[in-house]
Amino acid sequence: MRAIFKPVLPVLLIAGCALARAQAADGAPADGAAAAAGKPVVLDRVVALINGDVLLESDVQEERQFAKLEPVGIPTGSDSLRRAARRLINRTLILQQMKEQQQVSTIPDSEVDKRLVEMRKNLPACHPYDCTTEAGWKAFLAANNLTQQDVVDHWRQRMEILHFIDIRFRAGIRISKQEVADYYQKSIVPSYEREKQKPPPVETLAPRIQEVLLQQHVNGLLQDWLKTLRQEGSVQILDPAYGQSTGSSSDDDD
Repeated sequence: MRAIFKPVLPVLLIAGCALARAQAADGAPADGAAAAAGKPVVLDRVVALINGDVLLESDVQEERQFAKLEPVGIPTGSDSLRRAARRLINRTLILQQMKEQQQVSTIPDSEVDKRLVEMRKNLPACHPYDCTTEAGWKAFLAANNLTQQDVVDHWRQRMEILHFIDIRFRAGIRISKQEVADYYQKSIVPSYEREKQKPPPVETLAPRIQEVLLQQHVNGLLQDWLKTLRQEGSVQILDPAYGQSTGSSSDDDD
């Protein structure tokens, strides 16, 4: 998996490096071959700067591929460039903070493998392929232009970020019995009533309700924190198709 962000200076060399790779592969100048074919040479380009780190167009396209690994399926057409770019910007801001605070945790390979096995069993996009089998998993990866190493690296980073968020935000959060009771009455009971079923006692569902409410608290704190990071730092989006720069609130719906 390619790194999410790169130093600014090497980006200035992208065009030259791409041309050199094409020359080495074909044994002839890439621009000459393209000109002979009457086709323009398309190179990667910068779409955003995040506190000096670079977000490339290819990074956003890659993020759209990784959306297929989300446990909740994304409806067709909804995973826009803007949403993918926003996820990458938020992730980059978090990774910068993890590095600055020296809180990057190394996740053991065994734990990553365990989570990936669970993911393959429950991933909505995997159902047509039967990803629990090696043949089905390989077919899924090929269909989505992913490799096993891509997925392992992506999932490891995801777990590292979740671990950081858990340490930073969960400490000190307490869910009261009244919050559990309110959630039960407002969210659980109506859903059972619509199905004309009797809901389980609140005591039975309390642990799960507490986890849901805890996650809601964490998500709220996380969004506030990311908003502060964007305001205090510098998120400069160079292409309007990918969103707006720091200070805009129009993209806060993701």
